[in-house]
Amino acid sequence: MTNAYEPRAIEAKWQDRWEAQGTFRAANPGDPGFDPQAPKYYVLDMFPYPSGAGLHVGHPMGYIGSDVVTRRKRAEGFNVLHPMGYDAFGLPAEQYAIQTGQHPAQTTAANIATYRRQLKLVGLSYDWERELTTSDPAYYRWTQWIFARLYDRGLAYQAEVPVWWCEALKTVLSNEEVINGRSERGDHPCERRPLKQWMLKITAYADRLLDDLDLVDWPESVKTMQREWIGRSEGAEIDFEVDGLEDQRLTVFTTRPDTLFGATFMVVAPEHPLVRQLTTDAQRAAVEGYVEAASSKSDLERTDLAKEKSGVFTGSFAVNPAFEAGDERGKIPIWVADYVLISYGSGAIMAVPGQDQRDWDFAEQYGLSIVRTVQPTPNFEGKAFTGNGPAINSGFLDGMGVADAKAAMIAHLERSGLGRSKVNYRLRDWLFSRQRYWGEPFPVLHRADGSHLRVPDAELPVELPEMVDFAPPDDGSPPLSKAVDWVRATDPATGQTVTRDTDTMPGWAGSCWYYLRFMDPHNASAPFSKEAANYWGNVDLYVGGTEHAVLHLLYARFWHKVLFDEGLVPTKEPFQQLFNQGMLTAFAYKDGTGRLVSGDEVEFKGDVAVHRETGEALEQVVAKMSKSLKNVVNPDDVCEQYGVDTFRLYEMFMGPLADSKPWNPRDVPGCRRFLDKLWRLLIDGNTDQPVRPHLAAAAVGEPQGAAADLERSLARALKRVDDSFKAFNFNTAIAALMTFVNDAGKASDALRRDQAERLVQALAPFAPHLAEELWERLGHTESLARAPWPTYDPKWLIESEVEFAVQVNGKLRGTVVAAKDLDQAALAELAVAAAGKHLEGKNIVKTIVVPGRLVNFVAK
Repeated sequence: MTNAYEPRAIEAKWQDRWEAQGTFRAANPGDPGFDPQAPKYYVLDMFPYPSGAGLHVGHPMGYIGSDVVTRRKRAEGFNVLHPMGYDAFGLPAEQYAIQTGQHPAQTTAANIATYRRQLKLVGLSYDWERELTTSDPAYYRWTQWIFARLYDRGLAYQAEVPVWWCEALKTVLSNEEVINGRSERGDHPCERRPLKQWMLKITAYADRLLDDLDLVDWPESVKTMQREWIGRSEGAEIDFEVDGLEDQRLTVFTTRPDTLFGATFMVVAPEHPLVRQLTTDAQRAAVEGYVEAASSKSDLERTDLAKEKSGVFTGSFAVNPAFEAGDERGKIPIWVADYVLISYGSGAIMAVPGQDQRDWDFAEQYGLSIVRTVQPTPNFEGKAFTGNGPAINSGFLDGMGVADAKAAMIAHLERSGLGRSKVNYRLRDWLFSRQRYWGEPFPVLHRADGSHLRVPDAELPVELPEMVDFAPPDDGSPPLSKAVDWVRATDPATGQTVTRDTDTMPGWAGSCWYYLRFMDPHNASAPFSKEAANYWGNVDLYVGGTEHAVLHLLYARFWHKVLFDEGLVPTKEPFQQLFNQGMLTAFAYKDGTGRLVSGDEVEFKGDVAVHRETGEALEQVVAKMSKSLKNVVNPDDVCEQYGVDTFRLYEMFMGPLADSKPWNPRDVPGCRRFLDKLWRLLIDGNTDQPVRPHLAAAAVGEPQGAAADLERSLARALKRVDDSFKAFNFNTAIAALMTFVNDAGKASDALRRDQAERLVQALAPFAPHLAEELWERLGHTESLARAPWPTYDPKWLIESEVEFAVQVNGKLRGTVVAAKDLDQAALAELAVAAAGKHLEGKNIVKTIVVPGRLVNFVAK
């Protein structure tokens, strides 16, 4: 047995043993070894998309944080489910396949192998027997099956909608994948194009998606983002007749029907279906030019509040229904402007510049009328007044408060047949089609008459056909349309020839329900058993980045609620607690010209970064890790140089898990030195004994003397470790363990075996390989993974002695260490001695004692 700390040998030993013994296997009801008395705890990481670059040191931060939690939960007696899988469908793999000719399945499998190796390297305690991949037909069979449930419920339908089409990529992109009219991937130009697409009716669940946010323990910021994305608002739907166009109405939604008298113009989106009819011959050229220009802008660009407002008059007028027939004030111009989106509301708004700053700016720019209909507060000096107040310039509403004025206007509109009470949502139905190869095929068959039916459950999965050419046809058809034999199918009911749907599902599909498959990943007859779903319930802790705050989390919640309605899951929400880890940044370096310098060209002279060859001093900047910034750090390199436990420890020691912080390679060795110090504390390098001799046998009785001092230090450390789990600030836990190791190093011969064991147990979630090795050397034959979590007697947190400040007439004149509960007379005696010459020749008039803190003599 070697007594040197050799992390790589120790880490390989324990990783092999964990795998061979199935140490982290989670048991389902009915499995051998299942303990019905053990409470369950389900910890889930947002699974990765396996790119070719593999992991950098920022990726494992959340994984290590969740692993710390799972290791403690096992020690507390929980049956812990902690799985890992891969979100494997997606555009990057398909584009790489088009460029190289390699099948996406091959590159995806190679990338997954790299990710799996790196995740295992870091010692994450996953139940690897539950590993899954969304591109595996055995998995997406059930994704298609769930889609079939949506289809049967009328929640999946086809509609022609305006979408972002990227000609270079030959596919539809989501709004989030288009930036300023160009594709996020490849920076290709995109255009709006109407296409027939599969849609999911997520809007049918809007109220439940809002209301049930109260059931979960999520960051308030994420809840707010989801509430704003859903955007529930109560108001009125109002119909504006168009002057000169019989039977045509522009319908708008407003949350402020009480301001209708102040609607002095209307604005419609460039894509509004009535634009052509509204445009007069005199305005046609101007309107058509404006509409064409607007088509190249993204929604974010169009609605940017900071951009200069633009628009063009259609030449037509609408009739404001607040006014009596024939009242010229009710005749208002209709404009086209790109800040109105066809995808939000009806694609038309009533502009009330007196109460909306954007409308005010537009009215000022084009010389349109502005009428205030809400009385501003006293001393208001702005332009548009967006607050509440009594109605003014509003006919029969004048003098009413907002609530009464809203109700009165809605009643007026309903009597006239030109409006109605309405609840509106910003949320739109989910565009669910992609014109790609590498995705889940839709289990839908199309008949010649245009109707469609779904593939029977017994014939699932509808597998992707084998193809060698993944590029879309020149006509923009999906790549699957080229698989002619696959496209042609037979209607199982009639025997007639039908065609398969050639679109595929988006990458979001597989990630909507993967947490459920993890509960029962090898089930061949159902996506998961009811018994597994009832036992595991919802995810107790979900860890991932804030970039998924809306879309993935909203989509997964929607699917979960559909499955709840189907009676397949017992909970209304999938993820009980959500935790967002911070981003890990890294230093990048620039020379005097602003050119980025690769990290391997940088060295330090003292605290100054310089170019290794030229010696030029470099500017150090903090930025997100990326290839372009040349600041990516590979965890393989760090683990090779310092050991896995050092890597894990440093990732958690940098700061609270929720905070973003920079990776500083110069700080990593400090964590390795701590582990070296711990090793020397427990292991004697001069003998062949497993541990230092005085730790070989258990100590008897309560700690005394120096051992008691160490017990107090250990109790403080264990309390701080426990406290760190409340807010995931594990850096404080590691700092506390470092403090105790320092204290123990000063009195190493007084360290008791039971103290060493509790130290090792508390360290285990952070540095599990070293902890397992020390636990074994302390004489244990069972893995530390399920050893009880260390405890302490709270009495050791009560200091028996404290340092009192000694003051004379309020000025510090010395200190005295005494028992905390020493009576005041005895304490005063000790304090007099400590004050010494400062009381010589003086008469003590009064002695003031502040318990546990100070003694102050008032003396003359």
